[in-house]
Amino acid sequence: MIRVLIADGLRLTREALSAVLASEPGVLVVAQVARGDDVVPSALRTGPNVALLDAKLPGLDGISAAAQLKAALPACRVIIVTAPDRTGVLRTALMTGVEGFVSKGASVRELADTVRTAARGERVLDPQIVADALRAPDNPLSERDITILRLAAQGHTPQEIAGTLHLSPGTVRNNLAAIKRKTGARNRIEAIRTAVAHGWI
Repeated sequence: MIRVLIADGLRLTREALSAVLASEPGVLVVAQVARGDDVVPSALRTGPNVALLDAKLPGLDGISAAAQLKAALPACRVIIVTAPDRTGVLRTALMTGVEGFVSKGASVRELADTVRTAARGERVLDPQIVADALRAPDNPLSERDITILRLAAQGHTPQEIAGTLHLSPGTVRNNLAAIKRKTGARNRIEAIRTAVAHGWI
């Protein structure tokens, strides 16, 4: 039996995915969550072996939620679901160790096949997403830049980021200035928008 956790910020999408997958033989939807920061606690309670995560979850984005889930439950296979215009997240998602990547434009059959393939431990990548990602610009941000910018995108101040990452506030401010230069942004908000649009965070 394939035990599936579904994470999507929209209730209608969650329920539709759940209904589709529950109608598949050998598939049991064990949890539905609306926020990225609910993924790990729910997974620890319900023990899914496949998690279907929207890339743009509220609370904690799908890629960050995937990284936390892989750390907490390494045997759980993760599939990221993204809009066709957000293919830049592919590289970041692959770095977290996800097994699948599927477009929201996929058919019901493609989605079910992706879940089954990932459950067997195989990697599943939508060919169009891969082609688009290969044409996307390289991510100029370092791992620390990505972590800092993700925290900034969640509304944390430089002082809060410094406390979370055990850095000095001056180091965080210097990193934020470097991030603005690397992304060609005039300010932090523009840097976040640019990074999100390219799938860098």
